[in-house]
Amino acid sequence: MGQEIELKLDLAPQAAADFLASDLAAGEPFVLERRATYFDTPDADLRAAGFSLRIRDDVQGRVQIVKAVGASAASLFARPKWEQNVEGDRPVLDDTTPIKAFLGRRIDALGPLFEVATERRRWSVAWEGARIEVALDRGDIVIGERRTPICEIELELVEGTPAALFSYARTLDRVAPARLGVLSKAERGYRLLGAAVRAVKAEPVALTADMSVPGAFRIIADGCLRQFRLNEMLLEGGGEEALHQARVALRRLRSALWVFKTVLEDDAFGRMKDELKWLAGALGEVRDLDVLIRRCQDEALRKVLADARATAFRAATADLDSPRARALMLDFADWLACGAWHGLVSTREIREKPVSDFAAAALDRLRRKVKKGGRDLVDLDDDARHEVRKDAKKLRYTAEFFGSLFDRKRQKRRYGRFLAALEPLQDQLGALNDAAAMPELLARLGLEDDARKAFPSHAIASRRDVIKVAADAHDALVDTKRFWR
Repeated sequence: MGQEIELKLDLAPQAAADFLASDLAAGEPFVLERRATYFDTPDADLRAAGFSLRIRDDVQGRVQIVKAVGASAASLFARPKWEQNVEGDRPVLDDTTPIKAFLGRRIDALGPLFEVATERRRWSVAWEGARIEVALDRGDIVIGERRTPICEIELELVEGTPAALFSYARTLDRVAPARLGVLSKAERGYRLLGAAVRAVKAEPVALTADMSVPGAFRIIADGCLRQFRLNEMLLEGGGEEALHQARVALRRLRSALWVFKTVLEDDAFGRMKDELKWLAGALGEVRDLDVLIRRCQDEALRKVLADARATAFRAATADLDSPRARALMLDFADWLACGAWHGLVSTREIREKPVSDFAAAALDRLRRKVKKGGRDLVDLDDDARHEVRKDAKKLRYTAEFFGSLFDRKRQKRRYGRFLAALEPLQDQLGALNDAAAMPELLARLGLEDDARKAFPSHAIASRRDVIKVAADAHDALVDTKRFWR
């Protein structure tokens, strides 16, 4: 068994051509035509367990490769790998890999699922004291008549520090625009097998009590990056739900920065926080218009709002395509893996706390904020209720981040009840926030005179009802037992 540390970058075909024409691809590459067959059971047991199994056929021979791929990698892929030469078309599964022990009797159900056919061009590059294997893969994933293209660069660290991978990636992005890659070839193949995906929700966060506090943050933040990039990839065509989930991913990531602030405050922390706020804001007006369009009862005004939405969406995608946004993804992934916060003397005591204690303290702190901020919710103004809403969202995300740490039977029951109590509070406060933001957005679009005919006449009365329901939901949440105690 070995371990590879690599950074994956997605490129458009023209960007790949720009890379090949640049000094970064100097020298003759080693060129390989590769064909790999991926195996799993009909129920995708290997995928569910976080493994991939393939037999790769190229000029070097036939090699069986097992990888522990996991589901949350978005920045550096650091994963165990088992390789062995094979002669036939069937996997050889013995005790040298975990597959046999994991599958047991299900091993007889293994069969080929899809093929990946690529041309790989590979260079060995000396970069800032490190040695990096740079591989450009272009080709297709094939399942019968269906296929999906591949165009990506893998940077594998041969020797040196991971910081060199990010330095090389930044230089590459200036020559050939590249985005942080989050899908392995195996995941792309499984996606081609299944139904079309319209949006990707947050995946469960799996933490264990023996993890360090920095290790927990890396897993949480990595999952947020992955959710953002997966939804960004689905935005072509203006998908409303993918855009919403991309914003959720950024909100979750910003909440994680708030929760772990006492550990993370190195010289780069403020810039990371500000840049993520900018990126989330770039998507904000599109989402606000989506909410307005759904509620609008006047067809003519719906058309005007739809045109405004199309304009806002073009502006948002321009921001996402910008060098600033691409750099943010690389910079954040670099900071996550190699940032100075990992070794700050001033935060050592907090970093070395048991992660369950850290989690409980964070949850207590947020619960107190929601409890205090929501007192007399009926009498608060819109701005104050908006602050309660933001704190309630942070509490929800933080509960989801740390829920797996509190896995005793009673804690699991309380966890479900706690999230169930949070949901109506978030829903009602969200509705109130949308209503409060509507006049400002309509005024910005020059449509304030049309608001009366476009939206329900009973809005003011129903708003009072919503505030009362929100206040009741707040009181119910305060009375709900904490799952982390």
